[in-house]
Amino acid sequence: MEPPFSESQANFYYSRHYLEYAVLPLLKLLCLTVIGLILAHPRTQLVPKATFKLLSKLVFALFLPCTIFIHLGETITVKNFIRWWFVPANVLLSTAIGCLLGYLVTKICKPPPEYFRFTIIATAFGNTGNLPLAIVGSVCHSDDNPFGPDCYTTGVSYVSFAQWVAVLLVYTLVYHMMEPPMEYFDVVDDGGEIQEPLPSNDLSRPLLVEAEWPGMEDRETEHCKTPFIARVFTSFSTLSHSSIPDPDSLEEVPAPTSPKSIRCLAEPQVVRRLRIVAEQTPVRHVLQPPMLATLLAFIVGMVTPIKSVVYGDAAPLAFITDSLQISAQAMVPSVMLILGGMLAEGPNESELGLRTTVGITVARLLVLPLVGSGVVYLGDQLNFLIPDDKMYRFVLLLQYTTPSAILLGAVASLRGYAVKEASALLFWQHVFALLSVSIYIIIYFKLLLSYV
Repeated sequence: MEPPFSESQANFYYSRHYLEYAVLPLLKLLCLTVIGLILAHPRTQLVPKATFKLLSKLVFALFLPCTIFIHLGETITVKNFIRWWFVPANVLLSTAIGCLLGYLVTKICKPPPEYFRFTIIATAFGNTGNLPLAIVGSVCHSDDNPFGPDCYTTGVSYVSFAQWVAVLLVYTLVYHMMEPPMEYFDVVDDGGEIQEPLPSNDLSRPLLVEAEWPGMEDRETEHCKTPFIARVFTSFSTLSHSSIPDPDSLEEVPAPTSPKSIRCLAEPQVVRRLRIVAEQTPVRHVLQPPMLATLLAFIVGMVTPIKSVVYGDAAPLAFITDSLQISAQAMVPSVMLILGGMLAEGPNESELGLRTTVGITVARLLVLPLVGSGVVYLGDQLNFLIPDDKMYRFVLLLQYTTPSAILLGAVASLRGYAVKEASALLFWQHVFALLSVSIYIIIYFKLLLSYV
């Protein structure tokens, strides 16, 4: 049944039929996930794990960058860049609130001390990329969707606009929070949890390690599997200097020539140590295909003469954007098939404990969306949001609703810390997210489609 054409009649129609428009897109995604699970299940083995890993690399290197460039570049302007400021700010807010909830989980559930920081970051850092894009793509798939004819383009643009903040968080906050604890470093090192790095084509690695950011675990740095920050900021350590480098040895300071130069060139110790940590942070790795596509979309989209050549039916380079558009259409089904393949592997053994696993899952999937709804409502009341843009609000709410980012598994593998725990936690979160995300999206549709 087609909705009425009058705007007031359409609002009334969608508010009465919100359940249908909320459930059908979720059923489509669920079907794709089940297909991926069946194809990858060990009993059927219709598609080998190697194929899913190659598919994840295609998503990362081709389908996702094409999606970002096509839709973000078409809609971004200097004016929109300013108007959309709350989208990346909301990622920071959701992460900060998640950190507070994670800290409460540690106080209530009492995880093993070595997983204190892992509990916090697993609660805080959610999936702000592939999964929201898949949800938006499914919601906007039908022509009579409640968000209008530009539903998919604007939705993808809003999600993509937050990617650069999420990537920076991965290589700063998440990277350092996943550092192996110094007091357990010798135990971990001797106990065999940190083994010789596996070759990049080893099929024994879980699919989740490469499901969202393929190749991250292969970008090891000299100190990525050591408690480097703790070593820098601790004057006394029981660890051998051979296993953890002395920060003083990381740089050579030229000897001052006079007492005056000592006074002028002396650097505060805390500032110096912060600088050493910043130098050892692998921010250079952020320039990956999705991030490059985002930057290119910004440049092309905000420079009008270039934009007119690339985007539009009459543009001279329209055949290129059409080709990228064809490639981008494979992203949503590929992401959900990969998710099904990841769930088919089952959970790994974990030392995190049932109580902590339940605590993180409840905080991330049930409590954080409630808090996020309040944040978005408050932002609306303070006129921080774009007026009368339901998709804008829907994307903001999704940032609080998704499970922990699959990237945690890749970072855990990179840092040699909580690898099994990240795998098990991500499995159970994504299993229960099928229910929690569905419930909250129904609630969001009820609220947004009643919004005038």
